[in-house]
Amino acid sequence: MARLPGIDGAGPVAERIRERRGGILRPLDRMLLYSPSVADGWNSLLGAIRLRMDLPADIRELVILRIAVLNRAPYEWAAHEPEARAAGLEGHQLVALRHDDAAEHPGLDARQRRVLAYTDAMTRHVQVPEEVFDALRGDFTDAELVELTATVAAYGMVSRFLVALDVELPEAPDR
Repeated sequence: MARLPGIDGAGPVAERIRERRGGILRPLDRMLLYSPSVADGWNSLLGAIRLRMDLPADIRELVILRIAVLNRAPYEWAAHEPEARAAGLEGHQLVALRHDDAAEHPGLDARQRRVLAYTDAMTRHVQVPEEVFDALRGDFTDAELVELTATVAAYGMVSRFLVALDVELPEAPDR
């Protein structure tokens, strides 16, 4: 059970969130709306990461699910597993993300393993070894490297918020 009850959103910030979400508010949104200014900035940032970047969707969702595992954020996994599947990730790849050694898992291709090494370094240690960053240079443009980094950072923030406030999805996700 969440540490605070979710609130119904009213006003322009809640309407902007509903617009991005296809008319609904999720439990995460209902928690954020305690602070409309935080909710508004969050909506703008996450909207850009989810909808307006060049980073491929499968890479974005791979990162999000890995962070959900590393930070023990089941809400994040449940909310994004369908998105990951829609982006082309397959069951064996999703299973691989749950392994401690996902960045070395044979069920993932070399590019995915490099992305996970980067995600793991940023999430577990903050500092990224030069060789881990340099390994990505052949896979992504400079702009995509910035987007990848922003995705890891943003979803680290999301997972920490969800876990700290014990936000849960309802039994049937409100998609």
